[in-house]
Amino acid sequence: MVATATEAAAHSAARRRTPAKVPASPPALKLGGIRGTSKLSRFVPFLLGTIWLVFVLGPIYYMVLISFRSPSQYLSANAWLPTGGLSLSSYSSILHASAVGTDFRNSGEVAVATILVVVTLSLAAGYRIVRRGSRYAAVSFRVILFGIAIPIQAIIIPLYFITNKIHMYDTLYGLVLVLSASLIPVAVLLMVNYLRLIPRQLYDAMAVDGAGPWTTFTRLVFPMARPVLAVISVYAGLGAWNNFLLPLILTQSNNDQVLPLGMYQFATNGQYALNVPVVMAFVMLSALPLLILYIGLRRQFVKGIGGFALR
Repeated sequence: MVATATEAAAHSAARRRTPAKVPASPPALKLGGIRGTSKLSRFVPFLLGTIWLVFVLGPIYYMVLISFRSPSQYLSANAWLPTGGLSLSSYSSILHASAVGTDFRNSGEVAVATILVVVTLSLAAGYRIVRRGSRYAAVSFRVILFGIAIPIQAIIIPLYFITNKIHMYDTLYGLVLVLSASLIPVAVLLMVNYLRLIPRQLYDAMAVDGAGPWTTFTRLVFPMARPVLAVISVYAGLGAWNNFLLPLILTQSNNDQVLPLGMYQFATNGQYALNVPVVMAFVMLSALPLLILYIGLRRQFVKGIGGFALR
């Protein structure tokens, strides 16, 4: 009886030491329908992307083609086929126009100043909101986000009276101030959401090494925030360069006229009102600075968009 108990104990210990056999999973089923569904799921996005690309590139192709034609070629040749030789007369007419240079310079100054203001304030506010973590910072963040819910068209009349009261009406400084204020809420939202992706352990490591707030900001936050800074720069540049309503309301003289207003007057009231190739050439030249801005920041821009997508 003792031997039987001993054998049972040994058998039980052996069972505990031997791992249980995991039943083999059944072989995967190879169904023709699944393979067909996979091909269809790849073809449909490709088809939709191709249709979207045609709709986007079609107007650009038309604009580029017409801008290199003379007025006689535009009226006689097929608008969608590159027939005849290229003509630079439209670009020559624009470059020799007296007000175009002033419009480009004013728009460039407004765009650069707006980008600097929006990037600086959004970076400082985002860092303060993320690192402070207090009730005051949370309330400030909500107040800033409240600006997203207010369209600029709804408060354009109060903005006119305010800029007139502070003696900034019909000045580029007032235009930069209002443009920056309208762009900052979205910029702060992007900045806060991106800075929250930085692990808190990195802040703790900087504090252990004896780094203060300014050192942490310059050595850690600013280098890691370069992608979102590129996104905000492109966003602010587009908003400042293409804005038509605010310059129309807040400026009056020709010396402070920006490019959208100049293009409107050029296409409607000038001697080239019916010259479509010249208008298309003007539009092409106005789009070049934005294209250069995007090409210069494209790598950081893609990283910033990818960071938001992986959040």
